[in-house]
Amino acid sequence: MANEKRSFAVEVTNVSFAYDQQNVLEDIQMNISKGSFLGLVGPNGSGKSTLIKLMLGLLKPDSGEIKLFGTDIKHFEQWNKIGFVSQKANSFNSGFPATVFEVVSMGLYGKVGLLRFLSKKDKQKVKETIAQVGMSEYEKTNIGNLSGGQQQRVFIARALVSSPDLLILDEPTVGVDQQSVANFYYMLEKLNRESGITLILVTHDVGAMTDYVTDVACLNKCLHFHGGSGDFAENKDSMMSKMYGHDVHLLEHNHDHHDHDHSHDHDHAGRSADD
Repeated sequence: MANEKRSFAVEVTNVSFAYDQQNVLEDIQMNISKGSFLGLVGPNGSGKSTLIKLMLGLLKPDSGEIKLFGTDIKHFEQWNKIGFVSQKANSFNSGFPATVFEVVSMGLYGKVGLLRFLSKKDKQKVKETIAQVGMSEYEKTNIGNLSGGQQQRVFIARALVSSPDLLILDEPTVGVDQQSVANFYYMLEKLNRESGITLILVTHDVGAMTDYVTDVACLNKCLHFHGGSGDFAENKDSMMSKMYGHDVHLLEHNHDHHDHDHSHDHDHAGRSADD
């Protein structure tokens, strides 16, 4: 039984949560397997960001329990195992005088301490992580001189440099052009496949991300679907209609071309912060 528990990165059991008596999440039951790449989708105000905050221990559930790597979140202490890239990463102060190398090395401060110099081994780790996200040629470039998509790769490297077992990304592609988004998803899929890191990607971009993730969870207050991306792809129109409460037809993204379709279904093109 103990081995079975260890096979999950996150276990959410009968979790409910309300803001000011307004139910945001109702009886969520979801186990996220280690090594999986989960796409978490749902309309604005569906509770996606709230669920992420609960998983990160920033909020406490009103009922139910959450376990991280088999440990109840109330007793979980290995927060270095979890990396987080927030939606706000894109609103990074572009005038901030730091190079890509310096920004990524900030991800090690928790381990090496803010005032300690990076060792040769630490510097090597920073370089390897920058290479992992395809940004080696920009190592000495100021973060403010990069495109939105390039900046997001750097923030992912900053989260990855401390070698987390779980990486959570909250709407990381907001404001990033479609071609960069496809490359970005491919980079995450490769990262998941090659390093075995568990990924949770919160996104509106349902049509595009299903090509890359291993699992999909559809959330709108309740969990409407949680399963393999293949199962989701077969039933996605009916699944999304059920979740949004009206007919939704998803546009397919053809990833062999550079002219990605910019017209999204109006429901998941909304970009306001989730609840």
